[in-house]
Amino acid sequence: MNDDDACGVMEAQYIRRHHRHHPNDNQCTSAVFKNVRAPVPLVWSLVRRFDQPQKYKPFVSRCVVKGDLGIGSVREVNVKSGLPATTSTERLELLDDEEHILGIRIVGGDHRLKNYSSIMTVHPKVIDGRPGTLVIESFVVDVPNGNTKDETCYFVKALIRCNLKSLADVSERMAVQGQTEPLEK
Repeated sequence: MNDDDACGVMEAQYIRRHHRHHPNDNQCTSAVFKNVRAPVPLVWSLVRRFDQPQKYKPFVSRCVVKGDLGIGSVREVNVKSGLPATTSTERLELLDDEEHILGIRIVGGDHRLKNYSSIMTVHPKVIDGRPGTLVIESFVVDVPNGNTKDETCYFVKALIRCNLKSLADVSERMAVQGQTEPLEK
């Protein structure tokens, strides 16, 4: 297990407070942690952009939002080739700029992630003596026919790890370039 998967006391408190999922018997749930060497306002400015997931999610090629970017808004996401999907329809369930919480539910698309819901939270963390960010993304999803809970969780966690690594890379590059102010909302 690497540092990004470790669940210490602080991480466990964040999970209990913000990442409550209630899976049924045919669902799996888990959480992924990522340390980012960039300040919270910068990281949150990327995460909160429901209308622009492609800024850091490498598998997203296009995103079109229906709605005013408030709770209940829906986005149609086009997925780059190479994944077993081409589209995903997602609804914004929670957006809290004070607590840095983003909640999304997948409501359609041509993939096997049925009843998928995720919560992302962004927390201040000192990393190597500098202001950094701990990002936590948790999820719950149906286990598709023909798959086990372990296989399903492994697949979803691999996608999330890829997205969070990209989020860290983009955030850290922006921080190094001196862009520490949040992007416009």
